[in-house]
Amino acid sequence: MNRATPDHSVALGFLEDAYKGGDKRAAYALGTWYLFGQPPVLERDEKKALDLLAEAADARVPDALYDLALVYEEGELGVTPDPDRAFELYLRAALRGQEQSVYEVGRCYYYGLGIPEDRRIAALWRERASELGIE
Repeated sequence: MNRATPDHSVALGFLEDAYKGGDKRAAYALGTWYLFGQPPVLERDEKKALDLLAEAADARVPDALYDLALVYEEGELGVTPDPDRAFELYLRAALRGQEQSVYEVGRCYYYGLGIPEDRRIAALWRERASELGIE
């Protein structure tokens, strides 16, 4: 096996086993694989991607919360845009340590996306994001 070319089928097997064993981080990872596809071992499937991201977000996986917030903000994967839900998911992700979400919460407060506009609170969140190196 060439080290430069990963064997996606082996990795997929490990992810599926972990998911079947109840690992919600594996649900998130599988969701991203379905979102982007990993030909030839896995084709893109938006429905499966959304279901797995939602399952991982329900289990409070921080990156899943963030990615699902993006889906709701942009109205992707067949989801109707919902800024209120997007804000809630960004906030939940930020409170669980997902650093990009800290910036997104500040952005939502600044522009009033899913939350009433509040530039003072926005500045606090954006200050924290800056401390984390997120600009």
